[in-house]
Amino acid sequence: MTGEVMRLKGKVAFITGAARGQGRAHAIRLAEEGAEIIAVDICEPVPSVPYPMASKEDLEQTVKEVESRGGRIVARVGDVRSREQLAAALRAGLDEFGRLDIVCANAGVQSMYDEYLGQSWIDGVDIDLVGVHHTMAVTFPHLGENASIIITGSTAGMIPGLVDNPALGFGGAAYSWSKQILARYTEVVALHLAPKFIRINCIHPTNCDTQLLNHETVYKAFRPDMENPTKEDAIPAFTMMQAMPIPFIQPEDMSKLVVFLASDDSRFITGQNIRVDAGSMLKSGRPIGT
Repeated sequence: MTGEVMRLKGKVAFITGAARGQGRAHAIRLAEEGAEIIAVDICEPVPSVPYPMASKEDLEQTVKEVESRGGRIVARVGDVRSREQLAAALRAGLDEFGRLDIVCANAGVQSMYDEYLGQSWIDGVDIDLVGVHHTMAVTFPHLGENASIIITGSTAGMIPGLVDNPALGFGGAAYSWSKQILARYTEVVALHLAPKFIRINCIHPTNCDTQLLNHETVYKAFRPDMENPTKEDAIPAFTMMQAMPIPFIQPEDMSKLVVFLASDDSRFITGQNIRVDAGSMLKSGRPIGT
């Protein structure tokens, strides 16, 4: 544990997509602030996704990272497309920790391969949008006053013509549409949870240095002028997306916001769509306030 005052001591967090990337970073930072962790990840391939999904070994590494910081964690394999699997993972954590205070609906993919027409659309929407709803469905009954729900959206998904450009196919459209719907989903749900003092906010990263960004299909979308672009080739194009001259943020940059939103420091912040985007939305030309 780090810091003299742990803002989340005594709280329990349920995190989807926790085996690596932003999910693992969230698990580590929340644990460092005193939270006990319930971690879940699919740990198997999704055929329409062009990059390797997290493995059981990745999930085990998350466990090691949390425990090395003095944290307690229950980790289970589970697919957000299945309420039954999510409920089983949550039950294992509740049996161990006895309560639930924080929900990080973080799991998401960028589907791109169509094994048959529309599969990337189906997988993208099922995981990026319906998976969030399933997470809400299994956790709602266990949340009490001062609980915090944090959904992972995407600034890139909210910029027209970026992720949903033809180079990324039906799956790119699924990703963009799902993330846009989550922004409104957050506002609607927040209004109805507010009387119970349960907060819900959606966080929107720009390019983030994870597997979702780092694969050949994305490099090609950003560098269509090249036949086989590498990460190094794509970095100048990544950098052009942000107003600040950086190619991407790190998962830990999002985790700092997650800790704030999970803590009582944000006790009156709800229904917000918060970007950590280095000015990319402003640079895109979207009107102020959108």
